[in-house]
Amino acid sequence: MDVWAAYQVLFGPLMAFVAVGVLALLLRWTWARGRSLVPGRARQGAPEDYGLLVAVAEPATFVEAEVLRRRLEDEGLRATLAPTTEGPRVLVFPRDAEVARAVLRRP
Repeated sequence: MDVWAAYQVLFGPLMAFVAVGVLALLLRWTWARGRSLVPGRARQGAPEDYGLLVAVAEPATFVEAEVLRRRLEDEGLRATLAPTTEGPRVLVFPRDAEVARAVLRRP
């Protein structure tokens, strides 16, 4: 009897188990929770939780905040809108804070 024929009985089921194992690992990786490649929704934090950025405006609504943010960007300042636990805030870097406040005070 050929040696390969003797191992062929074991080789087929072994390859099937390996294939099912690889598929199980791929499905586990694909459907795992908490490790998504897609970013989740932004979490709200306190106004102090935004690192180097400082708040220059505290509008009542997000629409007003977006208008103020665009005014700052039209003046050449980098600004961002952050949803904080105390409402929307327009944030800039500390070196631009005084200029931003001056721009926002203008009518």
